[in-house]
Formats: sequence, C-alpha cells, structure tokens
Amino acid sequence: MTPERSTQDLAQLHDRTLGCLLGGLIGDAMGRPAENKTYKEIEAAFGRITDFSGSGTDDSALKHLLCDAILRTGGRVTAAAWADEWLRQEDLFIKRGLFWTPVMNAFWKVRAEGVPPDEAGNGNMASSSSAMCISPLGIINAADPGRAYREAFAAASLIHHNFCRDAAAMMAAAVAAAMAADATVESVLGQAVAHLPPDVSGVMRASTAATVRLARETGEYAAFRARFYDELMLPRVAAADSRETVPVALALFMLAGGDPRESVIMGANFGRDTDTIASMAGALAGAFRGASALPPEWASKAAAGSGRDQEALSRALVAIARSRGSGLEAGPFAAPPGALH
Repeated sequence: MTPERSTQDLAQLHDRTLGCLLGGLIGDAMGRPAENKTYKEIEAAFGRITDFSGSGTDDSALKHLLCDAILRTGGRVTAAAWADEWLRQEDLFIKRGLFWTPVMNAFWKVRAEGVPPDEAGNGNMASSSSAMCISPLGIINAADPGRAYREAFAAASLIHHNFCRDAAAMMAAAVAAAMAADATVESVLGQAVAHLPPDVSGVMRASTAATVRLARETGEYAAFRARFYDELMLPRVAAADSRETVPVALALFMLAGGDPRESVIMGANFGRDTDTIASMAGALAGAFRGASALPPEWASKAAAGSGRDQEALSRALVAIARSRGSGLEAGPFAAPPGALH
C-alpha cells in the first residue's frame, strides 16, 4: 500500500465514522419534536419535517457515554466498563434525569445494589435504549460485523437481557458492515441478521423479516408507512421498543438507498419513537455514505449542538478501530505496517 493510498483510505474511514456520529445526532434532533406522535399527527402539526434545531435526547447522551467508555478502555468495552463510565458521570442519571426506565433501573442496580453489570439488564422492560446508542461499537469494529455483534451483545447486557439485546447487537453489526469499503445496501441488511443465533433470537428475526419484506413489497415510503401502521406496528397503546424501531430503521435505510439525508427525514416523519428511528437510520446511513453525503448546514448544526468535538471524537474512534485491526487488515482501510500499534 502506497502512502498516498493509505492517506486516502484513512480519510474515507474518518468520513464514514464522522458520518455515523453526525447522522445519529441529526436524526435524534430532527425526530425529537415529533416523538410519540403518529405520522398523521406529525403531518397535522408540522407538515413534513425536513430540518431541525437544538440538540438530541437521551439517545445521544447514552451514545456519548459509550464513546467515553470506548476511549477510556482502548476499545475493550464490556458491560462492566460501560457501567463504570455511568458511575463516573452519575450526575447525568441522578441530577439531570435524562434516561428512560430500563436505563435508570440498570444504573441503580449497579450503583445501589451491587448487581454485576452484565446481570443488570435482567428483568428490565423492553425498550430501544441499548440499540439506539450502540453504533460506536460498529465503528470500532469497522468491516467486522461478527465481532461488532458479539461485543455489542455483551455490552448491552447492562441494560437488557431480552430481545432488545439482540436488537442492539444487530445494529452494531449493521454499522460495522456499512463501513466496509465494498458495502452495499443489501450486504448491510444481510449482516444485520446474519449473526443472530439460529436457535434463539426469533423475535428480532421475525420482526425484521416481516418489516423489510413489507418495505420491499411496497417499494415506497408513504405506502410502507401506512401499511406498517395497519399490519405490523405494536399495539398503539404500547411504547415502541426495538421490535419496532430497529426493523423500521433498517427498512428506511433500504428505501432511502442508503442516503443519510433521506433516511433521517423518513425516520423523523415516520411517527412513534421518531428520534430513535431517525437517529439509528441516520447513523447507519452516515456510516454507509459518510459525512460528506450530509447537507453541510446539518452537519455544522449537529456538531455545534452536541457539546462535543465530533471531529476529534471521530479521529479517536478511527485510531482505535485501526489499532484493533477489526476487519480492516486486508481491505482499503487497513493500517500501514506499524501504524497505531
């Protein structure tokens, strides 16, 4: 590999990493005003959402905590390492009240009851709390979706021990697959479910298959959205959880052809858990197409509102991904001999 090729490929990996980070932030912020509304209520209140202001929600806060754990451990994130970061920044949980019930349950189990972090997710209610923030584990396992799945499954034990843990691992695998140099929309969809154990994980396997099949059948966003509400949505009295949000995010990524702008807009206007759907779809599409595919004004607003230097965070995550090797050894993102080791 020539130095020129190495520099070019490092820039591409940074672009995709930054795209994943910014795409998630943008989706979170754009979906925030419409959260818990149906798509018809969104249309009545906003028309069609195509822009955003302000910052995101607990989705982004929990993701930054995961990034901090990754940086502190050099990428060796376990449920215990993530829990340790929670305790280091416990004011986010105790004073600010940012997080949803299963996250708070896990926090107090670890902090007040001494429950081992990898057991803290046992018995917690279903939600999207682990899936919505897991994309950094896909980043540091770029082009190695199997390893991303395994590491995300282990880390997500802090919050969930049910199908939501499977869903988090699926999203990490999808992001890792999206960052492969030769990724396609279909390869990303395939890798999202390829690592589910064949004898378990039936809930996420079935819900994802049904949702993606409906998206293929309709082939168009509005028709897919209407039929999903009628045929596949969880009972409307129930809170949306990862049985709904993860398959929808994957389906929107497919309908958008992997385009981050369209993925985010579709997510923000889908209804239900709009911030989480748009954030996951945006992170996935951002990893697939890169920050260079995002509208520049969106990228600037998201970075400014995040409270973090997203460029610096991207560089740090890229360094960890390359030092770990992941699936990059033989591909165009591979580090030159001796780099970052």
